[in-house]
Amino acid sequence: MILIGMYDSPFVRRVAISLSLLGQSFEHYNWSVGKDAAKIREFHPQGRVPVLVLDDGEALTESALIVDWLDRLPGHEHQLLPATDPQRRDALRITALAVGALDKGILLVYERIFRPVEMHHAPWLKRCRAQSEASLGELDRICRERADRDWLVGDAISQADIMLACAATYLRDAVPIDLAAFPALQSRVDGYEALPTFKQFYAPFDAPKTN
Repeated sequence: MILIGMYDSPFVRRVAISLSLLGQSFEHYNWSVGKDAAKIREFHPQGRVPVLVLDDGEALTESALIVDWLDRLPGHEHQLLPATDPQRRDALRITALAVGALDKGILLVYERIFRPVEMHHAPWLKRCRAQSEASLGELDRICRERADRDWLVGDAISQADIMLACAATYLRDAVPIDLAAFPALQSRVDGYEALPTFKQFYAPFDAPKTN
């Protein structure tokens, strides 16, 4: 399999970590959505990442679809998303909060990179930041309530843990958002980021070029 995209993308990173934790080997094409957009469009019509190219040439896109497909492969000791409720619903809820915080943060990043300062709309930027930080606040509450657990859901790592770390680290690096305002979340993310797999698939944020 081939994973396309740079590891400073939280969604590419999510897929890479999931592949590694599930014992799936893969090649990595470190292509940028900026300078390598034409090459990426050979696999995704919008030139977006991540893309996972399967052994038969089929290209899977969107991280949620990719990690769902990976979970269904045979031979795993455990799935990265619990198979049954209430744990499955709990993991999906936490993952959705992390993705929601991330989506608003990405809007802030793109506004800064692609729009001239004189065209910035302060009320819109304030709203996006408030929405992102509201999701982080709820995630901080969950982390505080579960501070005595190694993992957020159940007794093994799940997509809730992976997406929390990928989202929070991106928001810290790229927006930036100071995670010190969310101490329980920051402590948990720091713990995840110290793990070998998370360290292996980390890259500092590198803003895409505007031309």
